Amino acid sequence: MYKLIACWSAPRPEDEDAFEQHYRDVHLPAAAAVPNLRRLVATRTASGLEGGEASFYRVAEMVFDSQADLEASEHSEEWGAMRADAGVMIERFGVSLQVGLGEETQAEPGPR
Repeated sequence: MYKLIACWSAPRPEDEDAFEQHYRDVHLPAAAAVPNLRRLVATRTASGLEGGEASFYRVAEMVFDSQADLEASEHSEEWGAMRADAGVMIERFGVSLQVGLGEETQAEPGPR
């Protein structure tokens, strides 16, 4: 599997409810419409490791069968709409977005 990982910074406190509504009602449906997408997982962080501050506010994983499938999707209208909406969110809510791409590796859990 090949993933796009998107990490969002926190919106201004007074914009948090509006950000969450926009993310849920506009951005996630736009992302879910991207062709070749196998799975979309979005997480709202509550805290960081061992009770520390979270390094990011939201993270989304877009999973594709291959890098080629993701790259093909980048040329679609749906991808363009998702990217345009990310720009709207950055401007409207004062958030930042960091994105990484890579191959998924799985490991079996050790003995319990």
